[in-house]
Amino acid sequence: MTTKTILRMGDPRLLDTSEVVGDLPNAEIDQLIVDMLDTMDANDGAGLAAPQIGIFKRVVVFGVDQNARYPDTDNVPLTILINPEIEILAQDVEESWEGCLSIPGMRGLVPRYTKIRYKGVDQTGEVIDRTVEGFHAIVVQHECDHLDGILYPMRIPDMSYFGFEEELSQPTEEQE
Repeated sequence: MTTKTILRMGDPRLLDTSEVVGDLPNAEIDQLIVDMLDTMDANDGAGLAAPQIGIFKRVVVFGVDQNARYPDTDNVPLTILINPEIEILAQDVEESWEGCLSIPGMRGLVPRYTKIRYKGVDQTGEVIDRTVEGFHAIVVQHECDHLDGILYPMRIPDMSYFGFEEELSQPTEEQE
């Protein structure tokens, strides 16, 4: 198992745009995927983008099945997605609480499109083309944002809904 160090918010490299992956299959990309999956699993992540471990290629991995960080979510199939493209299928937007392995211990209320179609290829070059909603759509949008140098706090319209998990889960005097 090879776990990599995850870059954290404040590292300027996380704001860079990632490069398109060329020829597949590719031994370098295969090793990158193994490292990403190991790192995601070791950190109980729902997904991970290559830039989060300092590799600026358009590669994301995601999948949720019994994840302690997301106990109330629907399962998302384990997916390796290279050179992803997202098409918005509904202009409806919902806000949900997001976290990120690059921003440990924090959460924010982020608006995301409710229904998307994503396309790309896996590590063998096999085409992936899915239409998804709910948590699955949120995860894909979140991870693909990393490829364009976007961290979820950049999408939060009201920063009063961004903070440390412990403080956000504690009732305030107004809520009591």
